[in-house]
Amino acid sequence: MSYEEILDSVIFKINDYQLTVYNLLAAIAVLVITRLALFIVRLALRRAARKADPHDTRHHSIYLLIKYFGWTLAIVLAINALGVSVSILLASSAALFVGLGFGLQTTFMDLISGIIILVENNIKINDVVEVDGLVAQVREIGLRTSKVETRDDITMIIPNRMFIDNKIINWSHSKRDTRFQIDLGVSYNSDPEKVREVLLACACDHTDILTKKGRMPFVRFTDYADSSINFSLFFFSKNAFRIEQTKSELRFEIFKNLKEAGIVIPFPQQDVYIKSMPEAKK
Repeated sequence: MSYEEILDSVIFKINDYQLTVYNLLAAIAVLVITRLALFIVRLALRRAARKADPHDTRHHSIYLLIKYFGWTLAIVLAINALGVSVSILLASSAALFVGLGFGLQTTFMDLISGIIILVENNIKINDVVEVDGLVAQVREIGLRTSKVETRDDITMIIPNRMFIDNKIINWSHSKRDTRFQIDLGVSYNSDPEKVREVLLACACDHTDILTKKGRMPFVRFTDYADSSINFSLFFFSKNAFRIEQTKSELRFEIFKNLKEAGIVIPFPQQDVYIKSMPEAKK
């Protein structure tokens, strides 16, 4: 049996359709070549990203778009290689697709939202985002869903439409250095300059707080309250995802150093002045 005869051998036949060895090998070849091409594209994008900016994750979004488009095209070509007309298949399944469209509206919304996220690139891998009061770090962006990790190290799978329909705070969108603040009040007997000195010393000694030019911690005298004079300590940090732990450690140090400096953190209190007392009945 010749090589051509082997390729033309019929594996199975249904009515007018027949599947030959050549058709099967052609379909497999299309899928294998697509996988190999996507692997090469991924390596090329990774190398380009490392040279340009290691923190830039746009290459991942570009790869996902190429990947989804590539596999869609590969599946269409593979079906054609098997001898099945895609146009006839789509025409005969039009009614089915209409029914699926109504039943899978939410899924299609997620798919479109995923494409929008990848194209606009407003949310990237490792970004710290806040969704409905939940702060999490983006670990993976898919076409329909995305994986995020909360501060409790819990992985959540979120539909992509939540990133489009809801108001999102992206703590990492513009810069990696994010500003935070800690508010506190001290007694009216305290020296404001001494308070500022203690707060700045605590902030500058913490390893997660930036002290470079333009990112130095600073203190504001914010208010004369009923029982205290209020201050706000502002500082910059790259550790936006774990900032609550940084704030906790900073509060411990502030409390300790204020106590050592003789500065009192008051509790709410009221003074009652009695002008006269009723006479006691005899």
